[in-house]
Amino acid sequence: MNFARRLLIALALMMSIGGAEALEMVPFTQAALDAAQKSGRPVALHFHADWCPTCRAQTKALNTMKSDSSLALTILVVDFDKERELKRKLGVRAQSTLIVYKGQRETARLAGQTEAEALTEALRTAL
Repeated sequence: MNFARRLLIALALMMSIGGAEALEMVPFTQAALDAAQKSGRPVALHFHADWCPTCRAQTKALNTMKSDSSLALTILVVDFDKERELKRKLGVRAQSTLIVYKGQRETARLAGQTEAEALTEALRTAL
């Protein structure tokens, strides 16, 4: 992917993070995470692998929350198999890990949790 295309995607993601009115899930970019953290907005990282049944169950549960206007935050979906440096930096050892931030402060971390109630509770820690 060329630089201009990456820049356009990052800008679109930053704008979507800035105006989140309900839960939204978008692909991870470092630029989107940096923008959310710099602005102090709530954001979560979902370390996902397509081959992971727990990750698919988490995504299904998270998708049921998309219309909940009280969950005004963005979930950045991180490719567990490709983002090795990010996993190392954050100490992520398993796919299906969800890390929630309010700005740069981590407020919750779950691994392997698929219950919508527990996921919602974790997301609300950043609001």
